[in-house]
Amino acid sequence: MGFNTPLQVAEAISNAGKTKSCLPFLQMTILGIFAGAYIGFGAELATMVMTGTADKLGVGMTKFMGGAVFSVGLMLVVIGGAELFTGNNLMTIGLSQKQFGLKGLIYNWVFVYIANLIGSLLLVYIMYESNLWQTGGNAVGTTALGIAAGKVNLSFSEAFYRGIGCNWLVCLAVWLAMASQDVVGKVFGIFFPIMAFVASGFEHCVANMYFIPMGILLKADAGMAEAVAALGAKAELLNWSGFFINNLIPVTLGNIVGGAVFVGLAYFMVYVKQMNTCKG
Repeated sequence: MGFNTPLQVAEAISNAGKTKSCLPFLQMTILGIFAGAYIGFGAELATMVMTGTADKLGVGMTKFMGGAVFSVGLMLVVIGGAELFTGNNLMTIGLSQKQFGLKGLIYNWVFVYIANLIGSLLLVYIMYESNLWQTGGNAVGTTALGIAAGKVNLSFSEAFYRGIGCNWLVCLAVWLAMASQDVVGKVFGIFFPIMAFVASGFEHCVANMYFIPMGILLKADAGMAEAVAALGAKAELLNWSGFFINNLIPVTLGNIVGGAVFVGLAYFMVYVKQMNTCKG
């Protein structure tokens, strides 16, 4: 066959989790920073592409286009090589197989998460200083502001459940990429689930490490005063407190449930555990 079976994918992810659980700190940090920046590239590209398209193409097609280009972020992570917190939620497969302990899982998740944040903020600074947000007479900046404001105004439950849907699809994208045995297959395996999560409006914690801080910087820029005023009360929560409390915490929890439970543990129960039982 030209692809790996689900059981083979589960075994490959389990083995990869073992490697991830004991990565040297410096290597894990650098790869984590890369992943944060790579997802940020997808986020900034989606912002650029979605600017000015809703009036001409409609909301649905605009979201589709944003999702289509955002998928480049995970392609860079999976094919280029990087450590992404949401993808690493699949480490629950290896944990369930006792390939490594809870300490190794927490070690990876905590430091990769922090490194992803650093990488995202690095790209935020680069993009802000590039002034590319001024494209179209600040049109791109206005789009970025609207995206960020919408995210910090979600309720806890909205952000949490959107986080579940997001990482369910993100981890399935990783799963499909590992099922493929060539780069083209990996690209297609990543593209459709990622496009689906963005177009659906789900929430990704690492992507939001770019979207919301970018909005915070733009809110403080004098050149965006008119766009901020147009947001009205929605702009009030666009600050660092709103970023962490209103969005990042519930979205991260939802991402863990969607990836670690609905994909990782579920597939362990379906494939790996059953295989071990049959062998016994």
